[in-house]
Amino acid sequence: MAIEAREIYVTALKNTHALEMQALQIMERQVERLKNYPEMEEALRRHIEETHGQRARLEEALQALGDSPSAIKEGFLGFVGNMMALGHTPAQDEILKNTYANHAFENFEIAAYQSLITIGDAAGQGTSLTGFRQSLQEEEAMAQRVRTLIEPTTRRYVELTLAGEQADR
Repeated sequence: MAIEAREIYVTALKNTHALEMQALQIMERQVERLKNYPEMEEALRRHIEETHGQRARLEEALQALGDSPSAIKEGFLGFVGNMMALGHTPAQDEILKNTYANHAFENFEIAAYQSLITIGDAAGQGTSLTGFRQSLQEEEAMAQRVRTLIEPTTRRYVELTLAGEQADR
């Protein structure tokens, strides 16, 4: 049985939608705990809003194809996202570990959108690709934002730690 490009595209849409669920879970747990890093909190809050828009674009593309997100993938990756977010909470340097993870995760999402756009093009699904290019740009901007926050976040962490204050979040 031959697989059609449309099937590959639908799978990629579902995978990317579930990935965005995971991203939301991670960011929402982190933003709840941030208090000493307002720049990071602001970046996460803004990107949470962007992520809701990205999920809506993915849902629209799936609906246009007569399909919907995968409840199993959503549930599993949502759970994984929560566990990832909680994994760093006991660490004294939670903010640093989260910053590293966020930078890596944003680049993972960039790769996912680049792949989705390529698959969509191969499947002749050009109508949705403009929105996915916007999502890609948002992910690239967030990756750059997190990257620029690594140094000031680390400096703030060191300052707070040396002052004997709570620095983990």
